[in-house]
This record gives sequence, structure tokens and C-alpha cells, in this order.
Amino acid sequence: MMSPLLGLALWPLLLQLFQPGLAYWASQMSQNCHNGSYDISVLIMSNSAFQDSPDTLKAAVNKGLDIVRKRLQEAAMSVTVNATFINSDGLIHKSGDCRSSTCEGLDLLRAMTIQKQMGCALMGPSCTYSTYQMYLDTELNYPMISAGSFGLSCDYKETLTRMMSPARKLTYFLVDFWKANNLPFKKFSWNTSYVFKNGTESEHCFWYLNAMEAGVSYFSQVLGFKDTLRGTDDLRKILKDPHRKSNVIIICGTPQTVESLKVDWTVAEDIVIILVDLFNNHYFEDNVTAPDYMKNVLVLTLPPGNSVINSSLSKGFSQGFTGFALAYLDGILLFGHMLKTFLQNGEIITTPKFAHAFRNLTFEGSTGPVTLDDSGDIDNVMVLLYTSVDTKKYKPLLTYDTHKNHTTPMDVSPTFIWKNHKLPNDIPGRGPQILMIAVFTLAGVLVLLLLIALLVLRKYKKDNELRQKKWSHIPPENIFPLETNETNHVSLKIDDDKRRDTIQRLRQCKYDKKLLQSDYYNLTKFYGTVKLDTRIFGVIEYCERGSLREVLNDTISYPDGTFMDWEFKISVLYDIAKGMSYLHSSKIEVHGRLKSTNCVVDSRMVVKITDFGCNSILPPRKDLWTAPEHLRQANISQKGDVYSFGIVAQEIILRRETFYTLSCRDQKEKIFRVENSDGLKPFRPDLFLETAEEKELEVYLLVKSCWEEDPEKRPDFKKIESTLAKMFGLFHDQKNESYMDTLIRRLQLYSRNLEHLVEERTQLYKAERDRADRLNFMLLPRLVVESLKEKGIVEPELYEEVTIYFSDIVGFTTICKYSTPMEVVDMLNDLYKSFDQIVDHHDVYKVETIGDAYVVASGLPMRNGNRHAIDISKMALDILSFIGTFELEHLPGLPVWIRIGVHSGPCAAGVVGIKMPRYCLFGDTVNTASRMESTGLPLRIHMSSSTIAILRRTQCQFLYEVRGETYLKGRGTETTYWLTGMKDQEYSLPTPPTVENQQRLQAEFSDMITSSLQKRQAAGIKSRKPTRIASYKKGTLEYLQLNTTDQENTYF
Repeated sequence: MMSPLLGLALWPLLLQLFQPGLAYWASQMSQNCHNGSYDISVLIMSNSAFQDSPDTLKAAVNKGLDIVRKRLQEAAMSVTVNATFINSDGLIHKSGDCRSSTCEGLDLLRAMTIQKQMGCALMGPSCTYSTYQMYLDTELNYPMISAGSFGLSCDYKETLTRMMSPARKLTYFLVDFWKANNLPFKKFSWNTSYVFKNGTESEHCFWYLNAMEAGVSYFSQVLGFKDTLRGTDDLRKILKDPHRKSNVIIICGTPQTVESLKVDWTVAEDIVIILVDLFNNHYFEDNVTAPDYMKNVLVLTLPPGNSVINSSLSKGFSQGFTGFALAYLDGILLFGHMLKTFLQNGEIITTPKFAHAFRNLTFEGSTGPVTLDDSGDIDNVMVLLYTSVDTKKYKPLLTYDTHKNHTTPMDVSPTFIWKNHKLPNDIPGRGPQILMIAVFTLAGVLVLLLLIALLVLRKYKKDNELRQKKWSHIPPENIFPLETNETNHVSLKIDDDKRRDTIQRLRQCKYDKKLLQSDYYNLTKFYGTVKLDTRIFGVIEYCERGSLREVLNDTISYPDGTFMDWEFKISVLYDIAKGMSYLHSSKIEVHGRLKSTNCVVDSRMVVKITDFGCNSILPPRKDLWTAPEHLRQANISQKGDVYSFGIVAQEIILRRETFYTLSCRDQKEKIFRVENSDGLKPFRPDLFLETAEEKELEVYLLVKSCWEEDPEKRPDFKKIESTLAKMFGLFHDQKNESYMDTLIRRLQLYSRNLEHLVEERTQLYKAERDRADRLNFMLLPRLVVESLKEKGIVEPELYEEVTIYFSDIVGFTTICKYSTPMEVVDMLNDLYKSFDQIVDHHDVYKVETIGDAYVVASGLPMRNGNRHAIDISKMALDILSFIGTFELEHLPGLPVWIRIGVHSGPCAAGVVGIKMPRYCLFGDTVNTASRMESTGLPLRIHMSSSTIAILRRTQCQFLYEVRGETYLKGRGTETTYWLTGMKDQEYSLPTPPTVENQQRLQAEFSDMITSSLQKRQAAGIKSRKPTRIASYKKGTLEYLQLNTTDQENTYF
């Protein structure tokens, strides 16, 4: 027998002798499969890989044909079913081994092609190499039934059906059995294995072991460790090695194989040998006794006749044929079943549907029902046998259904040779170490918990010590950007090093004595400073709702009627007064910069004052909140803070701009008039006392007293706080509401306002979503956009027939030479805007514009029958009619000519890229349409014969002229046409130039442009100024102003 490596080296060389002509074999093949006569070709190859002789196989085929004829006759079908046997002559292929029968199979296939002996289906070959090479080098558009082809390389072939268990099914069982840990006799999951190979395996064993050895197989990918033992010496070393990595060894063969390996060997009691012997009925025969060398061997086999195992294992099986011959017999019965099915349904046998139908079905075989999975491979019920130490008999341990991938235990209390009648662990000596591992793991967990507890305690003590110490500079690594972590709290740390910066120590001292001691409900908490780069920043409490000025401006979230009512306004004024009262009585003494922008609002709508204590660092500023005495002489005072409070109060009451007055709007003028006003009637903001209600009048008078010209006449914040407290109490007494009633009423108002706000924001969201959808529909086809939103991807698709339009501007390069870039952009924009308007009136899709090229397609992504050629033709006529009236704005009098090319054919389309995805077209049709445009003439619509043929099939009567033979690069010479119009419809098409005019234009085009420029200069025509696009702050972008009539509602 030749070695696998020798076979692999020879068959590529032999293929070169027999392969020519097979690549196009399918197109020349004629099948004997019609007129009531249906043949099946049976390939009989001379090899010794299988025990059955060619005569036995022929007998199995003939028996199968008899059964098929009988079944067809019972179904009242009068047809003839025969088999054609194709035998190897053996003149060239002397090797009888399956490892080198590849070229022999291709030679027989070539002979069948020449002699026209092909039937409706092919039975064979059985060798994996031969089957794989047939699929690799030929086009198989007919069903192939194989009694063999066990290798992974033959998996998932569309027209191949395998009647014997392939290697893929075996790997599924092994993985399922290895991972099982809940069986009565197996409590450990296995993750390791050895695979034994010595080069003398049979055909099926060779491919079974090859699948387990291959790194890409399912078995290899699941296992953590797997090694191959090549030869008897490697096996002997592993069996004697106490430090081996696995107790499980997989062998394929027969009991005689195990006997030959275990001569004079002592096998450890924890060794488990898995013997794969699927096609051997020896274990189910009567009076069979298991020899001693099989006591630690589990045998994986198939029950006789593929029947389900019962307790007695006495069900008889077909006599006279082995598993290989029975596979040929069942293959003939499968062919008869499919033939009967198609004839009953009135379907044609010689179609691709028949070739792909031999899968995912169940039919009546020679020994019972036979099931094929969706890949065309047979499904069986495998049985795992063990040797009983009591009876020395083979008994079923479990069964595995390959169709359901389900394991069923058959013996819950097997009499194993292994300890406690349980299968051992796959790793030697692992069982006794489990308790030790558990002890060490538990000890490690306890140590880890103890360390965590110590660290937590240490951190708690350190934090407690930090709270006892004075604050110091915050390290910058503890400061996080607000945008990335809004809820992060700054951790304060003590800086132990002694700073030598005098200025920094001075500022730190001021902060220590004043800011850190200021801790009040209506003041923001000051945490410290942080040095980032070369600048020092203050770290203060963050309030989520922003400044008071922002809250007053947001009339949507905080409406007047339901939220910012008079009670709430008094509460806001009261919060500011309490904070300023505490600030003035503290060591800070004065704010100096009070305004509505540094009054902040937290999540509970509590107003807090910030930016205090900075007067030693920041100089005073002149703004609308500054008191008049400080405008005249830069300084700060408590009375100045009272004036600022009065300005802020006017903002709160009216919810208007700062220092609102009808007599003046300019900010600088307001500051000037406040600074230079006389004492009789100083300039102040408006506060309408005549329209105020009785409960509001007292607040108005308090505010007016706060901005008195004389600082001594202004009240202090203690008096302001007490006055507002009385007003707030009287307001509740007049309403006869408890605080709980007020809270419930506030919650109800907030709920109603929230509903209104959600509805309004929802409408805004829908409007923005629809606008985004309309923009998406302008960039990509509607079907593509919907697929992207639903699935996230767009599958590329092949379209059998579409029509593609190409056009470009004649002399565009010369025009660009005499034009500025902005003039070129304006020219193309004017031209293609008009083209886009024409495109909107036809069932076409604008693909793209590349420079002066304009590309349109029809028939994709939505198929429209033959309409694609009609729509493109009508659109081309409309565009050509428009070109006759178009004139360049910056080159008056210069004629604009375009060339148009149209072609129809198959095309592939899909979305390319993730960033700025584009819907692109691929295929020879696109190239040919471009060639049609480049070989056309100005003001002409150049059409291919394929487009004209489609137009002829329609009822629309287009007018066209035969141009003649035209050479197209990449396609050769073809007959092309000029589209000139449409019957019963008028098009004002421009007159195409003659050949002389076209040549003259090309020679004098530059002079014509120069003359046009001189005319423009003489007429005084100015260049178009670029249009400024509005910003988001002042309006929406120009390209988002879409004038659409359909109301599309789509959802991401």
C-alpha cells in the first residue's frame, strides 16, 4: 500500500495528463435522463481500500434497481430505470489504493463525457481524494452519491450526498462525549487526548484520524491539548510515562488492531482507549466474547442495519452485504426516491433543482428509514460499547443520535474495569489533587479578603486624618474633565512638601482663613485650587442646572405659568439674600462681583452664590451689575452688593435681559448713563409699579430701595432677608396651604410641564429625524438606507439587467483652463442642478458625479422589469433637450455640448466603506456604458445594441438610427445606434454638429472662449459672489432646507 505522502505527491502530476477539457465538461455533457428512460451512472474504480469486489457492488446496485422499479410500478409510473457501470481498465492506474485514485476518477469522468454515458446522477467515487478533485476541477451540476468520501474536504458540497458516516459526524460525537460531565458513569469533562496513527489504517480510518489531527477541525479547536502518536514506539512511551498529559487515546481499527498493539504491554488502570470501528457487525453477533485486551477499551460503532439499540441487541441485519455494499444499495434507493418525487410533482429531472434536492430528507432504505441532513450527509445512531468485567460481553454504554446531536445513556450502572465503575479523569493524578486545590483556593480567598479589609480601614483612617488637617493644593491627577465624568467627586489630598513659592503661599493662606471656613447652604462649596500647566484654578461645587441667567432664559424647561410663578421668584430672591447675608457676616465680608451669571442652581432648584473671595486676585470690573459709585471709582463694598442684588432681582421679576429698559438697548450706553446720572433722577432699569398687584408691590418697593443712588439709603442683607421671609410666610398664609399641599401642587405643576416639554421635544426630535432621513435618501437609495437602519449592513446584490447612463461635457478641460475654480464650481452646479430636476421625474437613481461626468442608473436598487431602458432613454432625451437651451453665465455665447452613452446589462451593486459610505456599481456593464459615452459624438445619445433590444420588446416606440460598427475597448467591434427621439412626442433636441463643425470647434475652441470673455468684459457682467451659508446659531444649513412633499417617518 502506498503511503499518504507519496499519493499526495503523485496525484497533482497525474492530473496534468487527464485534466484538459474537464473545466468546461458541464457545458458539453448530455445526460441519459429523458423520455421516460432514467439512468444512473455507477463508477466502479479498482482499489483495495474497500473489501467488496466490483461484482458485489454490481449485485447491490441491481438489487436496488429491482426495488426502485417495484416502487415506481406500485406508484403507477411507467418509466425505465437502469444503471450504467463505468469500470476502470487498469491500464494506466496500477495502484489499487484510494490514496492515489484521484486521477483514475477524473479519467473515468472524462471517458463518460466522450462516450456520453452520463445518467441522471452519478454513484461514486468513494475515495475522498477523487471526490474532492472532481469538485475542484469540474463543474458538477448533477447529483453525486458517494459510498465513502469521508474527509473534511468533502464537507458541505452542494450536490454531494454521502451514504456512510463522514468524519464531521464523528468529531461531533467526540466533542459531545468529551464535554459531558453529568452522566452516571462520567463525572469529569475531558479536555485532552492522544490520537494514534501508524500509516496502516483503512480508508475510513485514515480520514477519521486525519480529521481529529487537523488543527482546523472542530475537535482540535475545542480540546485544550491534543497530540498525535505516530507509531508503536510513541504509544509505548506514553503508556509507560506517569507524567503523560492525557489518559485518553483514540485508535481507529478493529479488535485485532488493539491486540497487535498490546502484546507484552502493561496498561495503567486509568488509561481509556476509544476504538473507532463504525462498520463492523462483529460486536453484535451471537456468542461473541470480549478478549482480555479489550477490557479498558470503549468501542464506537454503528448498530447493524442502522437500527436503534435495544436491550438484547438481537435485531437481525441484512445478510450478504457489508456496510460499503449496503451504502451502494441505499444510494440507488435514494435515487429512486428522488426520481419518484420529481415525477409525481411533474418537475424536470435535468434541472439544477434536482441536483440540489438530495438532502434534508428521510427515505426508506434497505434496512429501514435513512435520514440525510441539510448538507446531504447520512445521519446515524452511533453506539459506544464497553466490556463487562462480569460477563466478558460487549454491552452498550450510550447512544448518540447524529441528527439531533443528543446522547442517551443505556447503562446507568456499568461494570467497568475502572475504579468505582466510573470513567477516570483525562489528566493523570488529577482526582486526589482536587481537595488540595480547593484548600489552597479557600486560603487564598481568605487572605485576599483580609488584605482588602486592611486597605479599606487604612483609607478610612487616612480620610479621617485629612478631615482634621488644613486644606492644601489639590494634585492635578485628581481633577477630571466634566464632560467625561460629570458625577465624579474630587478627592482632597494633603500636600506634605513645603512650597517655596511666596506668592503661592500667600494665596493659600488667604484661602485657608476665609474660603474653607465658608460652608453654607446657599454658597457653593470651595474645595481648593489645582495647578494645571502654568495656571492655578479654583475647584468649587458643581451645580447641574447652570447659572440663574440660563434658567431665566430657558422658557421651555421653566415656563412662567406653571413653574416660574410669583412664589418661586420670591423663593429665588430669598435664597440669594440668605447666601449674601451669611457672606457679609463671615470673614470674607463682601462679594464684589454679584450677578445673575454667578448665581447657580443645583439639581434641587436651590440657588447658590459662587465666585466669592476672589477680590484679592481679580480686579473689579465695570458691568451692568456694578453700583454707580464703583463705576466712578473702582472699588467694592457691601452696599455695592446690595445694588447688584437689585439688578438681579429685576431680571428675576421680569425674566428679561439684564438691566432691561425701553429707553435704551446698548450696554455701553447704559453703563455710561448710570455712571454719569444726576442725583435727582438716576438712570435705572424699568420696573412697572402701576401694573403690579398688591402682593407684588412690596417686592417692587424693596428692589427699588436696593438701587438707590445714595449707598446709605440701601438696606443691608439682614433686612432684605427678613423682609423676604415675611413675604414668603404671608404668601402661604393667604393661600391657606400647608407645606405638604404646596409640595403636591408643585409636583403636579412640574408633571404637567414635563408632559408638555416631552411632547415639544419629541416633535423637535421627529422633525430633526425626518430631516436627517431626507438627507440620507439624497445620499443613498431608500432601500439601502432602510437596510442600514434595520440590519446595520447592506448585502451586495447582483442585478440581472439594468441600464446605465454616462455623460460628460465636451471641451471641459479647455473651459477650466480659462475659468476660475469658483466659476467651474458654479457652472457644474447650475448644470447638474437642472439635471437633478430632470432625474426626479423618472424612475432612475443618480449614482454620482465625477468632475464633469454624470452617472445615472435604472433597474437598481429597485428592479422595474424593462422600464429601466425606457426611463433612461426618456431622461437622456430630456437632458439633451435642456442642453440646447443652457448657457454658461461666465462665458456667454459659448455653446455647451455633451456626449451621452447608454448601455444595458448585468451589474453588481453594494455599499462600500464605513466612513462616508457610497452605493457603488461594479461590472462590465459600467465599463461598457463609459465606453459608449467616450466613443460617442457631441449632442448625440449613443446606445448599445443590448439597450435597443430591450426597447424593441416594449410598447414604447423610440426613434433611432444605426450608427454602424464601433470599436469598444475591451469588447471589440459592435453595432451601435443613435437615439433620435420618440414617436408621438416632441423633443426640442439641438442639432448635432457635423464632422466639419466638430473639427472646427476643437481647433477654435480656445479662441471662442477668449471671445466670450471679451464679450463679458464689454457687457460689464460681474462674477458671481460666493453665497454665505448660514450657521447653526442663526439658522439651518442651506442643504438641509429640503422641499419635499412626501411625509416619510422612519426610525433608527
